[in-house]
This record gives sequence, C-alpha cells and structure tokens, in this order.
Amino acid sequence: MHLDHSHDGPAAIGADAARADGTRRALRIGLGGPVGSGKTATVAALCRTLRDQLSIAVVTNDIYTREDAAFLLRNAVLPPERIQAVETGACPHTAIRDDISANLEAVEDLEDTVGPLDLILVESGGDNLTATFSKGLVDAQIFVIDVAGGDDIPRKGGPGVTTSDLLVINKTDLAPYVGSDLGRMARDAAEQRGALPVALTSLTSGEGVKPVADWVRAQLAVWTA
Repeated sequence: MHLDHSHDGPAAIGADAARADGTRRALRIGLGGPVGSGKTATVAALCRTLRDQLSIAVVTNDIYTREDAAFLLRNAVLPPERIQAVETGACPHTAIRDDISANLEAVEDLEDTVGPLDLILVESGGDNLTATFSKGLVDAQIFVIDVAGGDDIPRKGGPGVTTSDLLVINKTDLAPYVGSDLGRMARDAAEQRGALPVALTSLTSGEGVKPVADWVRAQLAVWTA
C-alpha cells in the first residue's frame, strides 16, 4: 500500500509491502528536483541525522556517471555497501517513472545484502518540474527546489511542485543574494499545494534538514504502525 494523497500515510500494510519471506520491507522515499537544487546534499543530511536511529540505504540515479553516489561515499554518510548507483542512460525520469526495473533491482539488492532496512532513499537525477516517481517504486516522494532557481518556481507549478508528498524549498540562506522573496515562495507553494506540506531548508545550518527529517520520521511511524 502506497502513501495516498490524503497524506495521512498508508491505510494498511498491503501485499506489496511484504518481502518474499513475509517480513515488512523498507519504506521507500524518492527525492526529485531540478539540477543543482540540493537533492544529494539533502540525502546526505538525512543520512547523517537518521543513521543512528534507523537502518538506511540509498539508491542514486545519474544519466552517465555515478557522481551522486561518489559524493555520498566521499562524505561517508553511510557505509559503502549501503549506497548503490544506477546509470539511467536516458532522461532521469525514465528510470523513476517509466521503466523502473533498474531501480527496483537496486532496491531489492540492498534489502537482500544489508537488510533488514527501515528506509531506502531513491534519488533521481536532476530533472525538471514534471519529474515524478512511479508508485511501483516509492511510497512517498519529496521534491526539492531552491531559491536560486527563481522565486517564481512554486507559482509555475508542475507535478513535482503540486503533487509531491513534501515540497522542499532549499538554500534559503541564499535568498538575500539572489533577490528571492521567501515569503512569496511560501505563499505561492501553499496556493499550489493546498494542505500538502512545504519545508524551507538551509543545509548550511546544523539543524537545516530537521523539518525534512521530522517528516520522514512521521511517514515511517505510519508505515511501521
């Protein structure tokens, strides 16, 4: 059972939430967003914040490289065996929405080799505002934008902005330097998203990822209830 758009979490644990041995699989959360918005930095910050409490693994997606996985490995956010890279060879949303087989294989490999896991983060390669994850791959999705992309991004909408389970407006510390109005961005996001949550983050602060981490904990609490 996937997180539905009532955003109260899964109503129940369905057949697709169980592994072959009958145990509950990890909660899968996808992170998408434009190039440079801070997806990989958000994944790294989440790993640092949650790794002492939860058993976590990460799947990264890049078109022709393993750069995002290499960043996580260099920063030692998790042991190397808990990070897998997928080279999509095509537009990033293809591997997270249209043909999810490579990502599913990576997710299942991680559960087999380093499980049991509580949480798997699946990071998309940099994409545009239409990027969304297949519900066959993830149970919930986070969409990351940043203030340097322009304070009109929330108003422009697109599926990533309007339908993601959590919208993250990142790099708020840069707003004074790039002329972005954070209040306007927050208001536009709320207008586009209704009751769906929005988090404003600055990962230069030690507590910068806290609202995202708190949201992840809440999703996991429902998943395991």
